[in-house]
Amino acid sequence: MKTNRTRSQERILKLLKTQKRSLSAQDIYLKLRRCNQPLGLATVYRSLDALKLEGAVIVRTLANGESVYSCLQQDQHHLTCVKCGTSIPINECPVHYLEDKLQESHKFKIFYHTLEFFGLCDTCMLAEDIS
Repeated sequence: MKTNRTRSQERILKLLKTQKRSLSAQDIYLKLRRCNQPLGLATVYRSLDALKLEGAVIVRTLANGESVYSCLQQDQHHLTCVKCGTSIPINECPVHYLEDKLQESHKFKIFYHTLEFFGLCDTCMLAEDIS
């Protein structure tokens, strides 16, 4: 089933497809403005919500509470430092089997999942030892 997207949603999706990292709504707003495709910040948030509900974008909440968005290309897994906010992608996925079982047993279509571990990165651990 083809989804009818607004021009705003298409602009945001096109932008996210070109990015190598996740962006906040504010980042998206500023990048579109710089590309001479301005949207209101409220429109950016509404469009992101619609794309999220469609399963076209992934939203993650960082340790500082900020939400960041990226295109749905694959499930995302990260190690996130609670001190500096560095987020390191990890490529293994220990929950694919569980995802398949849940879809079947609950008759629930899963678009994506996230897995995030919070702790301290090497740099912050060294800084803690020095203090």
